[in-house]
This record gives sequence, structure tokens and C-alpha cells, in this order.
Amino acid sequence: MVHKLSLTHPDEYLPSKYTKEEFRTGIMALQSKMKDDINVKTPETHPELNPIKHTFCKNQYIRELYISAGELLVTKIHKIEHPFFLLKGEMSILSEQGETVISAPYYGVTPVGTKRVIYSHTDCTFVTVHPSDKKDLDKLEDELIAKNYKELEEV
Repeated sequence: MVHKLSLTHPDEYLPSKYTKEEFRTGIMALQSKMKDDINVKTPETHPELNPIKHTFCKNQYIRELYISAGELLVTKIHKIEHPFFLLKGEMSILSEQGETVISAPYYGVTPVGTKRVIYSHTDCTFVTVHPSDKKDLDKLEDELIAKNYKELEEV
């Protein structure tokens, strides 16, 4: 289905109007399109754009991410429920749960299976806290992140 953007009725295009499957298909298509576009800079190709501070304490992994104003990000699929904190800035978040604009200071909970589209209106500092005793980033990613929605269903 192709939609034409209407600025007078933007609510016609909100994820709440789509099924879970339609939203998941759409967000994966957006991510794929962004990765395939040579003009789009991703954290994988340009890690300097979004510096990450990793902190480890007993049974916890803390991840602090800097996001510049005007960035559009697609997050990974989360396997484990965890808290997040917006310490600085304002952003719009689009997910299966709906859409919201948040401003620092703010905290929330990321449910299992969450994958988001984030647009940063200002420079932002975003922190997540994960239950884990691992300190190896590759092992942490395997433990906390699903490669796709099918893997999530197998957990």
C-alpha cells in the first residue's frame, strides 16, 4: 500500500493504524533502505557520529549514546526488557506501542521485541541499562539483541 503524506491529517499514517506485522515489515524495509543508500551514514559505517560510552558494573551493562540533532535512527530488536533514560534533548519515537515525543529528563521501559525509529529534534544523550554480567560487546549483543523478529520468537 502506498500512502501520500498529508500534513493536514498526519494521524492517518501513524503506526497505531497498522497491524504489528505491517509495522514490523515497514520498519525493517526502512532500515534496509537506509543501509542500502550510499548517502546515509549509519553507526556501523560512521561510529564517530554516535559515540557510545560503555560502563560495566555488577550484573549490569550501561550504554550511553550521543545522538546529534536532526538524526533519524532505527534501533535494534531488544530481547530483554530494560529501562532507558533521556538525559539531554528531545526526540520523537515511533514503535509498535505508538508514537511519542519525549524531552529530558525522561525515563521509560523498553519492552521485549521493541524496535524503534527515533528522530532527534536536538542533541540528545540516551542511556540504557541492561541486566548482564558480560563485558564483551559481541557477547552482550548476542544476549540482548535479536538479529530479526524470527529469532525473537524463538527466545
